[in-house]
Formats: sequence, C-alpha cells, structure tokens
Amino acid sequence: MDCKHFGECGACIVYENGYEGQLSEKLELNRKRFESFFSGDIAVFKSPDAHYRARSEFKLWHEGDAIHYAMNNATKDGVIFVEECPQVNEYIAQLMPKLLEQIGKKKIDFKLFGIDFLSSSSGEIVVSMLYHRRLDDAWKELATEIAERLGIYIIGRSRKQKVVIGQDYITEHLHIQEREYKFHYIENSFTQPNPRVNEQMVSWAMKQFSGLSGDLLELYCGAGNFTIPFATLFDKVLATEISKSSINAAKENMKLNSIDNIEFVRMSVEEFVEALDGVREFRRMKDIEINAYNIHTIFVDPPRSGMDEISCNFATRYDNILYISCNPETLVRDLDILSKTHDITDMALFDQFPYTHHVEMGVKLIKKGLS
Repeated sequence: MDCKHFGECGACIVYENGYEGQLSEKLELNRKRFESFFSGDIAVFKSPDAHYRARSEFKLWHEGDAIHYAMNNATKDGVIFVEECPQVNEYIAQLMPKLLEQIGKKKIDFKLFGIDFLSSSSGEIVVSMLYHRRLDDAWKELATEIAERLGIYIIGRSRKQKVVIGQDYITEHLHIQEREYKFHYIENSFTQPNPRVNEQMVSWAMKQFSGLSGDLLELYCGAGNFTIPFATLFDKVLATEISKSSINAAKENMKLNSIDNIEFVRMSVEEFVEALDGVREFRRMKDIEINAYNIHTIFVDPPRSGMDEISCNFATRYDNILYISCNPETLVRDLDILSKTHDITDMALFDQFPYTHHVEMGVKLIKKGLS
C-alpha cells in the first residue's frame, strides 16, 4: 500500500514483503496459536491491499486558520496531519479533501474536533462531525449547503445533541453466494468495516452449514449481518442480541430482504439461558414458542471479550457450533471449554484489518462422535 504516512500514524504496521508478508505472519502466528486444537489447513481469505475500509475516524486538528485531518503519531508525541489515507475506500478518499475545503469556506470548524465517515460500496456516505459546542440553526443551514453540494448526509454531534441532515444511515449491498442482500448501516453503530472480506466471511460460514437442517440459534446477532443470509438455509432462526438499536436495525434489515423466518429477541446470553431453562420468565419471550424450534446448530459472533463460561457451556448442548471471533486470544480460551465436547473440523482466517495485528477467525465444531 502506497502511503506517505505508512507506519507513522498507528493505523498501519510496516511488514517486510508488503501485504503478502503480513498475511503470512498472521497465518503462521495463528497456526501455532491453535495447533493444540486443530492440525488441518486454515483457510485464508484476503482483503484488497488498499481502499478496503468503509468506515473511518479522524481527529480534526486546528493550526492557526488551517484545519487538518490528523492521527496520533505512533513513533513520537503529537499528531500526524493526514493528507491521504489509502485504507479508506475510494469514495471516502475522494471526499476527504473536498469536505475539508467546504468546512473551511463555510467556517463551521469552530470547536470541531473529529470527523467520522461511513460509506457504502456504491458511494453513499454519512459524515459525522463531532463538536465541543452546541449546534444552532446557523450551523444546520451551512452544513445543509455542504451536504447538498457534496451529495452526502451529515450528522452533527455534540454533548446530548444529534442533528441529522438528510438521514443517519447508508444502504449497503452485499453479494453472497450469487444473491444480493441489502442492509441499512446506521451512523455511530457497529458495522463490518471491510465489506469485501465480510462477504467472504458470511459465504464461508454458509458453506459450513451445508447439509444441515432444522432451525438455527444465533447469539450476539447484531444488526443481522449473518442472520439474514443464514435464514435462507434454515427453517427458522432464533437470534438474540442485547442492544436495542441493533435489534431494531436487524428487524428493518429483515424486511429489506423479504425474510420472514427470523425471531429477534433482545436479551443477553445469560438471560436467554435462564429463560430456556425455566429459571426466570421474561416478557420479551412471551410470544416465542421455544418448544416449537428444532435446534441442533448454534452460531456465535461475540465481542472481543469472547464468550464467558456460562455461554460456552450452553453452546455445547448443540451438535453443531459455528464461532466467528474478532479476538483469537479469547477464542483460544473459549475453545478450551468447547473442545471438551466437540471436535474442530474446520478453521478460517479473515484478514479484515490489513497491516495490523488483528484478524477474525472462523471455527466449525461438531459434537464428538458425530464428526
């Protein structure tokens, strides 16, 4: 990746032999990390080596009358002015200097300290502008002019204030196993940052379900990134998520894709286990006939902290476990529990974050005696 700030701003790490070199290092590290659980080949799914991020965050730095995008300097104190960023997709990259120019012309940079970008693969963009001051009608009028001129949506944020110009979401189109799926990605909520790797990750996961039948249970479903494609493979899907905004987005995304066989439940894993085992009754479960589900397969995509012991032990009740992890270190810990009852039959590495130490891992487990 050709970048004048490469290795300085902290967003990227310099590797010998470029992208292929860093990918080889990641693969070797994780082969060793999981060798006590799995001795087969780990499938590797590459990222584009530039313009792969569909969301990004920058500081907004003031120097006299000039304003700059900035990142923390990884090699010394202070910041680096970011004049370009080959990480972000082409649409964000093209917008960045134009937006900065308009902010300067309209003089709406007072107390502006950060700018976040969220883009679809077709170039629909929401820009979040973060302020240390209250935004008034004059700001809204000027920001509206910028939004119309640049063909974007703008969100102004300050303490206890959110001003929406246009809309606060973009519509992403993902192509997975010869089908297109539509998702509303809402500003300031979690979305997969690398759409091309995300497509590969969902496709790989769907292939792991080949030959399975019945219903699916999903924990940590978020806004339905996996849930909605998975619903095409199973009779019914029961999906849990603790975030109310994510559940609302998941229901909207289900409608966008004309899917009708998913029940979304806003519950933590601990609460769901208690409800399933009859320990506690929850009003959120009153309309769900849990006994009507024929579940032999569970899918989990937990946060970086991974699953806890209760969640892992719960997952082992099911014949088939599919686990997507954004933190290999907590995945190792969880596999100590899961591998007592299940065999690992497949693993994959997804390079969501090129030029960093981070990877996502996929693991397929089948109950001992059934594999």
